Amino acid sequence: MEKVTESPSVYRHLEQMSVRELLTNINREDQRVPLAVAESIPMIEALVESVVPKMLEGGRLFYIGAGTSGRLGILDASEIPPTFGAPPEWVVGLIAGGDQAIRKAVEGAEDSETQAWDDLKRWQPDELDTVVGIAASGTTPYVIHGLRACRANGIATGCITCNPGAPLLAEADFPVLAVVGPEFVTGSTRMKAGTAQKLILNMISTSLMIRLGRVQDNKMVDMQLSNAKLVDRGTRMIVQATGIEYEAARQLLLRFGSVREALRAYGS
Repeated sequence: MEKVTESPSVYRHLEQMSVRELLTNINREDQRVPLAVAESIPMIEALVESVVPKMLEGGRLFYIGAGTSGRLGILDASEIPPTFGAPPEWVVGLIAGGDQAIRKAVEGAEDSETQAWDDLKRWQPDELDTVVGIAASGTTPYVIHGLRACRANGIATGCITCNPGAPLLAEADFPVLAVVGPEFVTGSTRMKAGTAQKLILNMISTSLMIRLGRVQDNKMVDMQLSNAKLVDRGTRMIVQATGIEYEAARQLLLRFGSVREALRAYGS
């Protein structure tokens, strides 16, 4: 199977380019990514629409991937609790090779046909859960066989890939395909493909959290107050909503622990 993600770069002799030429050409290629993602919106919509009712009933969203794809899934999942105040088990990222693979590649991990399901089984997945496999090439055995095992066990599946005709697409109930074309450096899918995956993950998790009620108006009213910047942001939200003085809003926020609860207390 010919892989678009492995196609030769349209640029040659990169080592002879100036720094300005390198940056300009990388940026030129990067501009293709959001256009490719825009073409994927109906597929992303179908995936999100399928996940929302299941999560409302207590289901979870899992990401599985290897290498860059796995790291991107973990990154997206790890941002959900601080951004939306959601429990960490709502969105879970798993990477081939385990947590040690987040920083350093684990040899052969992505080639396992059984490890993904073994990793998922520790979470006791069921029919309310959804598992999204992330693989730029769409040929990673860890991801393909992970989704195949999920479907065999009645668990809904989705995928994010950048390779038309990838076998991963056939294993997903809700496939998402974003064709970004050859990479600037041939085969370096951490570049355009990785950017596309990051954009799509942002879209999936953010729209999910909004539909699950974790945003009011355009505000992160359930965000964790983990640093001074976020306390200030939350305080200003309360000032804007109520008109009270900044320090009074800050004390209200610190007392109740979130913008949502502070506003509820103020209005009661």
